[in-house]
Amino acid sequence: MKTDDGQAYALFYKKFSSFALYERKDGEDILPYQVSVRFHPREFDKKLIAGLRKWFHSFQLKEDFLNFTLLKEIKEGQSSNLVCKILHVCEVAKSEWMAFVWDGTDTWPVCIHSKLEDEMEHELPLQLEPFPLSKDILCSFPAVGSILRLIIDKDIEKHILHLLNTFKWVKMLNVHCKVNAGLWCGVLTHFTRLSYLPDEDCLILERQRSFGKRMSMTYPRLPYWCFPWTSGVTELDCNKRVPFVTLMDVLTHSEVTAKYRCMVRVVAAFPYRAEDLRCNRGSYGLRLTLEDPTARIQAFVYAEDGEKLFDGYPSIDIVQRKLNKLLGVVVTDDGMVDNSAPRNPPWVQCCLMSYYIDKNDKWGSRNYRIFMTKIVD
Repeated sequence: MKTDDGQAYALFYKKFSSFALYERKDGEDILPYQVSVRFHPREFDKKLIAGLRKWFHSFQLKEDFLNFTLLKEIKEGQSSNLVCKILHVCEVAKSEWMAFVWDGTDTWPVCIHSKLEDEMEHELPLQLEPFPLSKDILCSFPAVGSILRLIIDKDIEKHILHLLNTFKWVKMLNVHCKVNAGLWCGVLTHFTRLSYLPDEDCLILERQRSFGKRMSMTYPRLPYWCFPWTSGVTELDCNKRVPFVTLMDVLTHSEVTAKYRCMVRVVAAFPYRAEDLRCNRGSYGLRLTLEDPTARIQAFVYAEDGEKLFDGYPSIDIVQRKLNKLLGVVVTDDGMVDNSAPRNPPWVQCCLMSYYIDKNDKWGSRNYRIFMTKIVD
């Protein structure tokens, strides 16, 4: 027995080593199902195998005593032990693989460190993969609960890809969790260990029961983190009886033109300065980046929808104050704006409308606009 890089392994010498492999099931049958050429059975082997089989049923693996973390509990810069369902595995770029996993809970909303003035040249990404997933794949994802991206280290791809079977629950030890552009992701490394779980495993049943309880609530599609209710930064004029939906619901809705009621955070705006929000004709025009635990999208605010959002055409100072409130911009005690500080946008309600520009390309040209939504001063 030897170790290499902290891992134990057995070294087999062809000239004098031998081995025999036995089933771990109980029974009187102590015959090996595979042996090496030099193996010679001994009477002592039967007692040894019988003792190992008895020990196996009463022994608890070390990982049974580990704490397993829900996605809502992961912390930045730490390694976590997760139990998740694998939803999709794909090559997002040449020799760069990513897995998408879910456990029914919402990841914690994080502060946004990107600067608003950089949105023109380097807009906040909508996903971590270079290109968005196809609508068919998105439609196979749950509409409630965060989808965690798992980046697979290049050095372990050939050892781990064949183990990642979609729609299977898997136990993952030592998954390094981090935040990139305000989006959570995990990294599978040499230190990560995977094992599949039977469908009746208590860890799976616990997560399924928790998700079922969530879906039976009055507002099952509201993010965990907006309870007991929203910040009150916005008011809606749409029908209050319209149920809330997640942004994943919006992305995968079967009809292109539709109206939605959502609970989101506004994580970016372009332009972000009040004096730049109106075009030459005096109408409002801006693009907002919205997120909830399930997805990120970009939504536009035009003309009369901008008048509604900002309650007409107030002074530049009032418009900027409202926009700063929406974006979670930090204001110091003396009333000065600190654009360099991380932003923590509040949870707000908004009415969304989806539409398309090219009628012959209903999936590819889907766009979104905010309407019937007003920022409360």
